[in-house]
Amino acid sequence: MNDDHTHVREFFGARAADWDSRFPDDGPAYAAAVAELALRAGDRVLDAGCGTGRALPPLRAAVGPSGVVVGADLTPAMLEAAVGAGRGREGCLLLADVAALPLRSESLDAVFAAGLIAHLPQPEANLRELARVVRPGGTLALFHPIGRAALAARQGRQITPDDLRAEPNLRPLLAGSGWRMTSYTDEDVRFLALAVREG
Repeated sequence: MNDDHTHVREFFGARAADWDSRFPDDGPAYAAAVAELALRAGDRVLDAGCGTGRALPPLRAAVGPSGVVVGADLTPAMLEAAVGAGRGREGCLLLADVAALPLRSESLDAVFAAGLIAHLPQPEANLRELARVVRPGGTLALFHPIGRAALAARQGRQITPDDLRAEPNLRPLLAGSGWRMTSYTDEDVRFLALAVREG
């Protein structure tokens, strides 16, 4: 395990038990973002960096009982919190690194990733791995329940020009990773970039 993994596990592990109570009003934003993926009954979807599994219920509702929902996270404590919140019933939870997913190539229809991109140690390679597991024409949603400016203010920092989530940076990053951005929204109430797997 490299230093990036150690830092991520320590950061989220220390916050897992009270994560949901810190952000109690995010549910509608997650549901709205999942709706934008336009999933169909029977689809197969990954929640990459699922944390406590807040996206799992709307993902399950979108794909129905015949669909497949997988939540993958690097932090055991986050997955334990997901199970404790009853979200383990909504899909299969995997302790896994999104840099090396234990999934077959082109086995999924979509990936949902909330708050993930800022924690990727090698963003282009990691987004390429997400593309690997999605069929051509499948979709990716990069989401955060608040926008870049609001998040920076919450963290007591300024947005910098090298922010990966800035559209001029994100569009070529996705293109270099096998994705084509189809929409981009950065408002106080949410950040959402949608992309289609090229192929």
